[in-house]
Amino acid sequence: MLMPKRVKRRKQFRGTMKGKALRGNTISYGEYGIIATEPCWIRSNQIEAARVAMTRYIKRGGKVWIKIFPDKPITAKPAETRMGSGKGTVEYWAAVVKPGRVMFEIAGVSEEIAREALRLAMHKLPCKCKIVSRAELEGGDNSEN
Repeated sequence: MLMPKRVKRRKQFRGTMKGKALRGNTISYGEYGIIATEPCWIRSNQIEAARVAMTRYIKRGGKVWIKIFPDKPITAKPAETRMGSGKGTVEYWAAVVKPGRVMFEIAGVSEEIAREALRLAMHKLPCKCKIVSRAELEGGDNSEN
């Protein structure tokens, strides 16, 4: 599983996920990608499951980029524990994803293989996503200006 090697602080506040992604909202390496359409926390094991699903489908062809990293520690208290006695222990690590964030990119395979691999990966993720190509994303930016 992905997790930071070391962190400045062991536990974090929950924070907010309002607004759109300011960075990481373009396809910079591959040809096709998965873009988030709603805000969510994506756990490290969900990122790994999506990666495995994509790499299994493309069978040693092409290249996959993971553009999110789980750097937020999520804490939980044990079941049937009374209130108080401090914050719980770190249970897992999550990546904060806002709408518009490109999470995975793929290149080096045909369009239908890339779209199917990304579709399989989307089923492993907890938020609504859509598959976009580099041309679609660049075309969409120009029409807004």
